[in-house]
Amino acid sequence: MSRSERTPNAVSLQELDFDSQDLQACVAMMQGGSKTFFAASRLLPPRVRTAAIALYAFCRVADDLVDEAAAGDTPLDVLQKRLDAIYAGTPHDHVEDHALSLVVQQYKLPRHLLDALIEGFAWDAGGRTYDSIEDLHAYGARVAGSVGAMMSWIMGPQSMDTLARACELGVAMQLTNIARDVGHDASIGRLYLPRRWLVEAGVQPEAWMAQPTFTPAIALVVTRLLDEADRLYKQAHSGIAALPPDCRAAICAASMIYAEIGHQLRREGLDSVNKRTVVSTTRKLMLLASAWTQVHWIRVADHNPEPLAAIVGLVQGCRDAAQQTGNKAYFPNRAMPQRVAWMLNLFERRETERLDRNALRQNS
Repeated sequence: MSRSERTPNAVSLQELDFDSQDLQACVAMMQGGSKTFFAASRLLPPRVRTAAIALYAFCRVADDLVDEAAAGDTPLDVLQKRLDAIYAGTPHDHVEDHALSLVVQQYKLPRHLLDALIEGFAWDAGGRTYDSIEDLHAYGARVAGSVGAMMSWIMGPQSMDTLARACELGVAMQLTNIARDVGHDASIGRLYLPRRWLVEAGVQPEAWMAQPTFTPAIALVVTRLLDEADRLYKQAHSGIAALPPDCRAAICAASMIYAEIGHQLRREGLDSVNKRTVVSTTRKLMLLASAWTQVHWIRVADHNPEPLAAIVGLVQGCRDAAQQTGNKAYFPNRAMPQRVAWMLNLFERRETERLDRNALRQNS
């Protein structure tokens, strides 16, 4: 969208340094796209919300540019040139480019995360196939794990473990999307279900793509995919507790609403070939309220699991970027009771770790 095509102001948000009309145009894109992201974004603090909206707008436009490209177009080259200009501080005359340029400048957003996102779009454009769940992890890491890392970076760069959990949450959400959109993807010639799983269930991928139908075998593969998504939601959950306190409810809500898509799909019989599962507005509101309550009880895991192999490169790139830019972790201002509680929790964790080490020595 060019700046001359901006929509009039419609939603009031704190804007930081963003141009008012640019921001409203980005909001309009988000309202017309991901309803889940828009709902969860209302829980984000103003310091993060505007940057998140700008990031979403660019991702949405980039995805559409690749999906809607005509024969002979070179959308990936166009996107790379637009990113080059954004990082040079001379964005092209598009609303989303100007908005993202401000995010890049303000937060020193690592370029490799956006490059990974565009690489994922390139995989779509090239008709890439996915034989194993690990192959699908690699795709999810690019098109969604990268976004999770960028959101975490904008909120305030945490430890590499926190960034890993953010990437894994993005991958979990992407697996949910794939499980929900089997029929739609097939209608545009795309198959994301792991081909090995299909063959193991007795389905020949090419024959099925020629005539997509819902069968018990497809239900079995969709179930396996939802099980893997649930595993990653669980693994990522503790990372929410390591985010800045004013951001936790929004991410918890997004996680719960996306996971609910999978739960609803199960309740509906797992048929994502003939219909697309939707979580009702009423249910979303209930989950938003539940997230606001539950987030206070989430705790950082005592022992962080090994990160998903597919997201290791994204996290390492963030580590390198933090060292180069001197970007520091966000440490929120806390009232005195919160500081005391935080310190007590820290001492308790340290004491537990000490006791565990002593027990290991005695048993060795």
